[in-house]
Amino acid sequence: MQHNGSNNSVTEFQKLQGRWNDLLSRFFDDPKVAWLLDTRVGQYLSSHPVLALSGVMFSAMAALPVGLFLSFALVTIVMSAVGFVFFEVFLLFVAGVTLMCVLPGIAFFSLMVAFISNGLYVTGVNIFSRYSLTNGGKVLEDQEESTKSECES
Repeated sequence: MQHNGSNNSVTEFQKLQGRWNDLLSRFFDDPKVAWLLDTRVGQYLSSHPVLALSGVMFSAMAALPVGLFLSFALVTIVMSAVGFVFFEVFLLFVAGVTLMCVLPGIAFFSLMVAFISNGLYVTGVNIFSRYSLTNGGKVLEDQEESTKSECES
C-alpha cells in the first residue's frame, strides 16, 4: 500500500518536472530572452543568480514608489505652471528625500529575500540529492551510498 503512494508521488513529481522544463524551454527560446542572455550583462547575471534575483526583487518592489514619485512630480509640475514654484521645490525635495529613504530599505529587503530563498534552494537541493527516488524512498545514510546508488542506476 505504501509502495503505490510512493510511485504516485514519483510520477507526479516527474510530470511536474516535465511541465516546468517545457515552460523554461519556451521562455529561453524567445528571441528577446536569447538576445538578452547573449549580452555581457545577461551572461554575468546568469552566472550570479543571487544578484539577478536581488535585481528582480528590487525592480519589482521599487516600481510602485518610483511610479508614485513620478506621478507626484507630474502633479507638482502642473502646479508650478499655475504659480506655486516655491511650494513645488519644497514638495519635490521632501518627496525625493522620502524616496531616498524608501529605496535602500527595499534594496535591503530584496537582498535578504534573495539570500534566504537561495539558502532554502541550496538546502532543498542537498536534501533531495540525498533522497533517492529509485531506492524505493529510503533516505541514504552517507554520501558514499548516494554515489554508489547513482553509479548502479
